[in-house]
Amino acid sequence: MSHQYHGSCHCGAIEFDFEGAEITEGLRCNCSICSRKGAMMNNYAIPPDKFKISAKEDDLGLYQFGAKTAWHYFCKRCGIYPFHVTARVPDHYRVNLACIDGIDPSSLECEIFDGKHLL
Repeated sequence: MSHQYHGSCHCGAIEFDFEGAEITEGLRCNCSICSRKGAMMNNYAIPPDKFKISAKEDDLGLYQFGAKTAWHYFCKRCGIYPFHVTARVPDHYRVNLACIDGIDPSSLECEIFDGKHLL
């Protein structure tokens, strides 16, 4: 069964909507950027046709490093990381669960992905 989700950064300048499976658990990655962010993300990749971003171009920042296969987005106003384009599934998204309306990441079980040792 598919669910509709809405989320935003802290100040609301970046908003997103997506359709996906019910969120019942999260995912944390131990790569250098994810471990520093400390955010729990959804555990499935969201296809681009199911993900809609609403933001002014000047408000949405992009950070890349290393091979630059992942695209880590953040709000230039409040600094929050709302979502990223994942390296493992090109052109697909994962979202910061703390940015989704009605989701409490601290109440969810969490899987750990070993991105630190990913080639």
